[in-house]
Amino acid sequence: MTWSYDSFVEAGAAVHFVIAGGVTLHALLNKRDVRAAFGWIGMAWLSPVIGPVLYYVFGINRVSRKMSRVSRDTSQRAGVETMDDDSAGHHLAPNIAAIVAIGDRVTARPLLDGNKVAVLQGGDEAYPAMLAEIEAAETSIVLASYIFRLDHVGNEFVSALSRAQERGVEIRVLVDGIGSGYFISPIARKLRKAGIPTARFMHDWLPWRMSFINLRNHKKLLIVDGSIGFLGGLNLGDENVRRFRRPRPVDDVHFRIDGPVVRQFMMTFAEDWRFTTGEDLTKDLWWPSLKKSDGCLARAVSSGPDEDLGKIEAIWAAAIGQAKEHLRIVTPYFLPDAHLMASVILAGLRGVNVEIVIPKHTDLILLDWAMRSHLSFYPVSEINCYETPAPFDHAKLITIDGEWCAVGSANWDVRSLRLNFELMLECYDDKTVALIDDLIDDRIARGKRLSLGLLNQRPFYMRIRDAAARLLLPYL
Repeated sequence: MTWSYDSFVEAGAAVHFVIAGGVTLHALLNKRDVRAAFGWIGMAWLSPVIGPVLYYVFGINRVSRKMSRVSRDTSQRAGVETMDDDSAGHHLAPNIAAIVAIGDRVTARPLLDGNKVAVLQGGDEAYPAMLAEIEAAETSIVLASYIFRLDHVGNEFVSALSRAQERGVEIRVLVDGIGSGYFISPIARKLRKAGIPTARFMHDWLPWRMSFINLRNHKKLLIVDGSIGFLGGLNLGDENVRRFRRPRPVDDVHFRIDGPVVRQFMMTFAEDWRFTTGEDLTKDLWWPSLKKSDGCLARAVSSGPDEDLGKIEAIWAAAIGQAKEHLRIVTPYFLPDAHLMASVILAGLRGVNVEIVIPKHTDLILLDWAMRSHLSFYPVSEINCYETPAPFDHAKLITIDGEWCAVGSANWDVRSLRLNFELMLECYDDKTVALIDDLIDDRIARGKRLSLGLLNQRPFYMRIRDAAARLLLPYL
C-alpha cells in the first residue's frame, strides 16, 4: 500500500480527533472549574500534539484515589479522632464559634485544647531550637521540607539526624521531588548515604507518572518523639540565617507547638509517607499519648489535590466572612482566585479593617509582575495593602478580630490552594493571636502603603508585561 500526502493528512486528522476527543471527555468529567475545562479542551483541539501533551503532564490529577485510601487507613490506625473535646470552643464569640463549626465539617478533625505555640523568628531562632530537639530525641523523628539544601544548614541537620539514628532513634525524612532538586537531589543522596530513611515525594522517572512536575509537597514539618512539632513557612537553607545570608536573603517565621494537636501533624506526615513509600507508620513510638496543658485551642488543616482539595481555602473564606473588625494577612505571594479575592473585598465593604502585607520584591520576578497586575483589577481602596522592603519576607500569617489566627505553609495563590500539599495550624486564643498581630504590626511599620493610583501609574509596557504574567496565575 502506497501512502500519499493526502493519506497522511487524513490519518493525522483522525488521530488528532481521537486524542482531542479523549481530552475533552476527561476534562468534562473531571474538571470542577468550568474555565479550566474550557481552556484545556480548547488547547487540545487548537494545538495538535502540544495541547494533549500539556494536558497529560499538567492537567491530570493522578493522586486523588490513592490519597483517599491512605487517609482512611492512617486515620483508623492513628486513632486521632478519639481525642475530641466536647467542651472545645464553647466560650468563643458567636462569629468565631462559627469558624469552629465550619472547620469541624470541612476537616473532620476535632478542635483540641491545651496546645502551646511559640514564635521563632527566622532560621536564627528556629534552626537552633529544631536541632536541639533532634539532639534530645529519644524515640522518633519525622522531617518534611519542600526545600532542603545541601549547604551549611543542611549539613547541620544531616549530622544531627545521623547522631540521633546512632542512638537508636527511628527517623523518616520526606523531601519534595522538585523543591529539593528537580532531577537530582543532593540532600536526599547524602541522607541515604548516612543510612537515614529518605523519600522524594511525587518523584518518578517514568514519563507517564511524572506528576511531580506540577504537584508538590510544600509542607515544612518536624516532629520529635511524636510530641513536639515545628511548622511554618521556613525551608532548610542558608538563606534563612543572617550570618550565612546569600545574595537574596529570606525572612520567615516558624512555630514550635507542644500539645495534643501534634498528633494531627503526625497524621498528615504518615499519610504522605505511606503514599510515597508504601510504609505504614503504626508503631506506638510514632503515636505516644499526648497530655494537654494550659494553652490554646488548635487544629491542623491539611490541603492538597486529593480529597483535601480546598480545605484551607474554605476555612480562610469562612474566617474572612465572619470577621467583624479586623482582617490581617501576611503572605509572600498574593494571587488568590476571584472567589477568595471577592471575600476579602466584601470584608472591606462591610467596614472590616483589612490589612494585607506583601513583599516589595519576591524571589520570583514573574510573581512580582503578576501580583501588581492582579491587585490593579480590584478596588484596593477598600483594603490597606503594604509592601515590605528587603529582605524577602516569606512568612504566612492571618488573624481575625484578635481571636483567631492561622499559620503554616500555604501561600495566597492558586498553586498553594489547588496544586500543592499544604499544612496549616488554626488557633483560637487571644494570647496566641496577639503574638501573631505583633509580627504583623512590625511588618506594617516597616512597609509602604500601596495604592491603586500607584499601580495605575506604571508605564504602559509594565502594565502589559504584568498582565501577561498574570495569565500564568494557576501555575505560579
